[in-house]
Amino acid sequence: MGLMSGTSLDGVDAVLVDFSATPQSLGHAFTPFDAELKKDLLALNSAGHNELHRANLASNRLADLYAKTCQALLHRLGISPQEVTALGAHGQTVRHQPQAHDAWGYSTQLLSAHLLAELTGIDVIHDFRSRDVFAGGQGAPLVPAFHQHIFSSPQAVRVVLNIGGMSNVSVLAPVESTANRAQSTSVTGFDCGPGNVLMDMWCFQHTGQAYDANGQWARKGVVQEDLLEQFLKEPFFQLKPPKSTGRDLFNEAWLHAQLAGPLELISPADVQATLCALTAHSILQAVDAYLSDCAWHQTAPSPVEMVLCGGGALNATLTQALKERADRFSSLGKMTLIPSEALGFPTQEVEAQAFAWLARQRVLGLSANLPQVTGAQGERILGSWIKA
Repeated sequence: MGLMSGTSLDGVDAVLVDFSATPQSLGHAFTPFDAELKKDLLALNSAGHNELHRANLASNRLADLYAKTCQALLHRLGISPQEVTALGAHGQTVRHQPQAHDAWGYSTQLLSAHLLAELTGIDVIHDFRSRDVFAGGQGAPLVPAFHQHIFSSPQAVRVVLNIGGMSNVSVLAPVESTANRAQSTSVTGFDCGPGNVLMDMWCFQHTGQAYDANGQWARKGVVQEDLLEQFLKEPFFQLKPPKSTGRDLFNEAWLHAQLAGPLELISPADVQATLCALTAHSILQAVDAYLSDCAWHQTAPSPVEMVLCGGGALNATLTQALKERADRFSSLGKMTLIPSEALGFPTQEVEAQAFAWLARQRVLGLSANLPQVTGAQGERILGSWIKA
């Protein structure tokens, strides 16, 4: 089982996956965060009073919520805990600062994993990012290896786009057959920048709604190109992969600093429309920059298919912005957008399935990171394993 709560801070996804052949989802469950837990987790993204105490209590509450989500799914499916090999539990990222402050940096995911094992009676595999970070990597993204396993195409470049709180992509070179997917090294992945995080934040501040459902509010605004240009001056957008980011950078303070001065006069709806354009543009810009420098793509250009997953894939205004802005980037050509559901993987389940796969790799004693993606010194077995 894969358990996932992301930077959108909306709640916990659980997916039970059968890996006996082609990965098959047996069921999905979702439990939302209550307002108090969401507030506490958001506050822990920055330094504050008594934060070690607060972080430990939040970790316990997360484990309890993870366990209840797992138990609800198993009950609905009529499956006992003894039939589940392991839970791959990501935890809640509150700080992500690889290669910062000293020779290694760190990435912190809150979760009382031992409590989760006690509550579920199932082996728990957690702390997936640390080994990669201490091997010189970013610790993220970790899902490209799984994406390569399930989404590679023989004819097209597949760009698997996950839009959660942040946006990240896996870029998969065409493979000639399913037999050589595991051997293909032409895969990379990286964070592009903010996904839903800034749009959600701005929407809550001005409408009281947790998110802009289907991008309806953004659709009422007008993209302010000068503001978009200001946003895109952020140095992160100019970095080459490997790179990763989080709320450490793209947060309320960043947004308010960007809007200081004359830009404060822009209407809230126009700001929302521009934030939506920022998410789309930064994704396309990052993918275009990679493909423009990519030897295998320049030698034999292939059609580009963008596979959409994550909560942001349900935002029609955002997906429309991706379609409309793709023509501005030469290497993307007539890019096709494909919801992951069309390939047999429901939009909201892909990331949780990836952590089920990462847990399986740990159980089998197999590496799960891709050094060309994270920048680590080599392949590593990821995750700490707690026996129930």
